[in-house]
Amino acid sequence: MSSIDYAEKIPNNVNIAGDRTLQRALEHWQPHFLQWWHEMGPSDFESADVYLRTAISVDAQGWAHYGAVHMPEYRWGIFLADAVPGRTIGFGDRMGEPAWQQVPGEYRSTLRRLIVTQGDTEPASVEQQRLLGHTCPSLYDLRNLFQVNVEEGRHLWAMVYLLHAYFGRDGREEAEELLARHSGDRDKPRILTTFNEPISDWLSFYCFTYFTDRDGKYQLKSFAESAFDPLSRTCRFMLTEEAHHMFVGETGIGRIVRRTLEVMKELGTDDPARIRAHGAIDLPTLQKYLNFWCSSSLDLFGSEISSNSAANFASGLKGRPDETQYEDHTLRSASLKLLTPEGEQEVPMLNALNEVMRESYLKDCEIGLKRWNRLIERAGFDFRLSLPSSRFRRSIGAWVGVPVDPQGRLVDKQFFEKSLENWVPSEADRAFVHSLMKKVAQPGKMAAWIAPPERGINNLPVEYEYVKLH
Repeated sequence: MSSIDYAEKIPNNVNIAGDRTLQRALEHWQPHFLQWWHEMGPSDFESADVYLRTAISVDAQGWAHYGAVHMPEYRWGIFLADAVPGRTIGFGDRMGEPAWQQVPGEYRSTLRRLIVTQGDTEPASVEQQRLLGHTCPSLYDLRNLFQVNVEEGRHLWAMVYLLHAYFGRDGREEAEELLARHSGDRDKPRILTTFNEPISDWLSFYCFTYFTDRDGKYQLKSFAESAFDPLSRTCRFMLTEEAHHMFVGETGIGRIVRRTLEVMKELGTDDPARIRAHGAIDLPTLQKYLNFWCSSSLDLFGSEISSNSAANFASGLKGRPDETQYEDHTLRSASLKLLTPEGEQEVPMLNALNEVMRESYLKDCEIGLKRWNRLIERAGFDFRLSLPSSRFRRSIGAWVGVPVDPQGRLVDKQFFEKSLENWVPSEADRAFVHSLMKKVAQPGKMAAWIAPPERGINNLPVEYEYVKLH
């Protein structure tokens, strides 16, 4: 285990001090990052004392170090999971060869693009969520928002380290660009569409952390298999933090369901208008938000048929999540049947890997749905939340622009356009949800549209003052 000097300007376990050029480059980038955080990070909370988890090393004792911190003083660092001695490439045409400690020249531009695209998502989500603190439903939730934000900041550091350490001047320029693009900016937007969507209410935040951070989990797991060992080790450590983001989403939506069911029981009705009038989010509206954020996140996996996914797998750049669970690691003779608007097609498995990952993702998403639906069933109501079809509302791949309803059925284009506001949030739905967003910042108090959590953070009570506002 590498020892970490916590007093270092940039906490790390990659021996930055032993590479003066790299150290100077990262110390030059650091004030630019802090300026970005000041301008684009959580708005108006820089002086708050926030009970945060900070990684100071990669072992069990060090990666979850808790204490009160001012967010601008958070110790963002660079941590790679411990190296696996003698690690070899686990898939593709170079399977069995030693993992790369440097970037092979022929894959330099492709690998840089993959790292930049992943890195671009991290600050984007901070920017999307920057105003949410003003409408927090509780101090517990406010703290969880800020924990997600600082960890996305650290994940940005992880990608920037790789760019600086392994890609020379090109990498340094890309690291600067990661701070120059902004979510939703008309002239310099973020690379991926989902990360330009506004997140101006907490229901959207919980859906984002449930669906979009889960996509992040799958992307990180596929990079954790990479032949480029520094990328693999970086992503293996990032995955330990990503789990909390999905926990925030799943429990947040679950708490909304619990509170809505309480109101439904109290009123003795499932009428959405009466539930809304009582200040709760009705289940049909929740379903619309699930449809919106799930379908948006599905696009992040890319086209169903992709030559890029084939090339990245064959070359060893990007594997399947949990590659060891499969028997065939080269896929040169395998194929997969895909449904397209033109009918069923048999596609080489190498070209269908995005769809393989998307199917695994949807099965993972079902876990939360089952939990929420059990709550509804036990409460005695005949309503079930569901995931939309992977063909619904797609903006990339074979199903772009094809009118498909949330169940995956082809429908008339005019009917689709007329029905869309019944399937995803309408302006009226968004206005209603926004009307509920009132800041609750007294310890132990909770907004009326969400139930309290079952337990607090790090064995502390729910009533603990997780954020001390000044």
